[in-house]
Amino acid sequence: MESTALPFLVSIPLLHVLLLSSAAAASCPLRSCQLLDSCSTADDCAAGLYCGSCPASGYVQPACVRALAYQPTAFVKGLPFNRYTWLVTHNSFSIVDEPSYTGIQRVTFYNQEDTVTNQLRNGVRGLMLDMYDFENDIWLCHSFQGQCYNFTAFEPAINTLKEVEVFLTENPSEIVTIIIEDYVRAPEGLTKLFTDAGLVKFWYPVSEMPMNGMDWPSVTDMVVKSHRLLVFTSDASKEANEGIAYQWRYMVENEPGDLGVVPGSCPNRKESQPLNSRYASLFLQNYFPTIPIQNEACKEHSVGFTEMVDACYRAAGNIMPNFLAVNFYMRSNGGGVFDIQDRINGLALCGCSTITVCQAGAPMGVCKNTGSPNRTFKNGGGTYSGWLLLLSPKPSSLSTLHGGRPVKKIWLAKCWCKIAC
Repeated sequence: MESTALPFLVSIPLLHVLLLSSAAAASCPLRSCQLLDSCSTADDCAAGLYCGSCPASGYVQPACVRALAYQPTAFVKGLPFNRYTWLVTHNSFSIVDEPSYTGIQRVTFYNQEDTVTNQLRNGVRGLMLDMYDFENDIWLCHSFQGQCYNFTAFEPAINTLKEVEVFLTENPSEIVTIIIEDYVRAPEGLTKLFTDAGLVKFWYPVSEMPMNGMDWPSVTDMVVKSHRLLVFTSDASKEANEGIAYQWRYMVENEPGDLGVVPGSCPNRKESQPLNSRYASLFLQNYFPTIPIQNEACKEHSVGFTEMVDACYRAAGNIMPNFLAVNFYMRSNGGGVFDIQDRINGLALCGCSTITVCQAGAPMGVCKNTGSPNRTFKNGGGTYSGWLLLLSPKPSSLSTLHGGRPVKKIWLAKCWCKIAC
């Protein structure tokens, strides 16, 4: 996904600092507060926003923060799949307050806060799933030394895959990528799993995946052919045995965990070819620490993220990442990972500062004139149609989406910082 637009995001001005009084309260009509407006409950914020705060950075007054990604294909259509940047959730299944399916209290790390269904509705288009043999089935699980235990298990993988099937069926123009950390040893185990989940009808055949850095088909062609599910495995043998693409034959990747968030550095993962090798046409950038900490995610997504994307862009030989993988993707001070994705797509696809000012059919760098920065959030292409509250004294309590679907409230300790990024 090559770009010659700019050294990258660091040169793009951030939104103006917005200071809010701790005594301020929402002053807008019901469900109409816009991005960065003060709020007190979920009822205050408009569609695509939630109400959160970030005490860690000294900002305790809640404000309406983005919870929805713009889909780049809604603004720039018909390009090869590898020209776009998509949001990915790391350990998408590892959800806070997910009920135990084993009857044993879970003792493990968590990486996300809402269901996979809601992640997809919010614009996530890539899921990282760890799959293991467990209880004569395939489960999503954390592990010790490649072994799933009843206190680290989350749920049978088919449950999550059926959520993906429903989403793809209900959204016939969307494309989803699944990246499997694969510990499944059952013969044909993954083949049976995806067949039982009803996902084979969306499968992108490995025989048609481009090699040696060649472009992927256009997103339009992928939709027409119903090749809307890309599945990659970390087990090289599965490509020959089950027709599941070996991940590092088709993408390069930087180091996950702490090594992937060192300022100014972007080393490749040991299984991956060098980022600048042009070996593959997909580039996965990991941006999350080894130990996930909910209350730090706001800071991670607001301070240093642009610099890390810039470092990886340079390490990859001026190639934009196609996938941005993060923990707790909704936490930020205003725009967070959603703004970063918008900026990458804007620069790469139309030479503009953000995807929302791209003009269909215009020459590179000819952008819409929007005047001064506008704080209004407009739902311009995402599939999300509701609102979320991530501020509650009781994580077990429930909130409701506009469409009437129940969602969990999650205690959001830190999500409002001094700059909107």
